[in-house]
Amino acid sequence: MSVSPGAWMYPRPRPGNLREIAEKIEDATGLRVQIVGGKLVMSPTPRGKHAGVVHWIRRQLDGALPEGLGAFEMSSIALPEDPDDYVTPDLIILPIEWVEEDDWLAAPEDAALAVEVISPSEKSREIRDKADWYAVAGVPVLLVIDPRNGTWALHTRPDNGAYRDILPGKFGDSVRLPEPLGIEVSTDGFPLYGTSPRRSRGDEGREGGV
Repeated sequence: MSVSPGAWMYPRPRPGNLREIAEKIEDATGLRVQIVGGKLVMSPTPRGKHAGVVHWIRRQLDGALPEGLGAFEMSSIALPEDPDDYVTPDLIILPIEWVEEDDWLAAPEDAALAVEVISPSEKSREIRDKADWYAVAGVPVLLVIDPRNGTWALHTRPDNGAYRDILPGKFGDSVRLPEPLGIEVSTDGFPLYGTSPRRSRGDEGREGGV
């Protein structure tokens, strides 16, 4: 984790105040901040194609989900191993009652599906760790979309901190979400990352983390 000089205008991070620090970093920088294993994990603001993949998935899910479920962006779920830990998937399927909650953390057992879109700078180890987070939390289905190489992976059957079944595919192949969702998601037209004309060397330095 790297933070620019002068960013610590609030208490240093320590167990017990990590969520307060995460919220202040998000407010000050616009970065997405998660807490995993008692550590702050910061992600760059999603670029247009990243957001576009999430948009197209949500369009297919909205209206097709079983009654009582809804698709939500940027909603966080608690992780069980540390009271500070939480993750924020790009898209998550939760009971529709989530819209009436005052709490900002959903219970992991309420999540029917989490969707993660890989950022250009993520490393293989970080992607594996990310899948393990959701398996530990018991999220039954995790869909990982990778616009770097046009692939996806459907993770199911979490057990003992890992997903037992992983179905790989490529853009153009449909993803059949298991019951009780029972929805087929088309990946035709999902964009691949290219070189952003607005990206500078400074941007590259800020795109570390998950």
